[in-house]
Amino acid sequence: MNLQKTYTVDEAQKKLERYCAYQERCHKEVKAKLLEMRMIPEAIDQIIVHLIGHNYLNEERFAKTFVRGKFRIKKWGKNRLVSELKHRDISRYAIESALKEIDETEYDLTLDNLIKKRLGQVKENNVYRKKRKVADYALYRGWESHLVYEKLKQYI
Repeated sequence: MNLQKTYTVDEAQKKLERYCAYQERCHKEVKAKLLEMRMIPEAIDQIIVHLIGHNYLNEERFAKTFVRGKFRIKKWGKNRLVSELKHRDISRYAIESALKEIDETEYDLTLDNLIKKRLGQVKENNVYRKKRKVADYALYRGWESHLVYEKLKQYI
């Protein structure tokens, strides 16, 4: 017996308006939510067009917000940010526009602080292993390898 609630287009539209007003969303998240609500493809397209038309859904605004947040809070590098945005099917233009939100001096300073902090945390006597562990940590977070190794040369 199927007990999942069904929605009319208007009900689903109102629900998605609240969903998008609460937090920036990408098209992929909204489409997934509508599929979860068991909406038909024609209704999904109609609701997404409505959300875009009424500025509830904006891919470029989502990308900019995502980049600012993940960079400042999680200290992600550009490689990781681009990868995550591509995973969410964000356009190349929106990705490039969002990456311009990051100030280059702030970017460099953040990597510098990240490397210093991690060097203090890694308890390894062998210099090469320590360097490798710190580099792996920074690379996993999406920092460009040439920048990571340049910073490590300064400190080790």
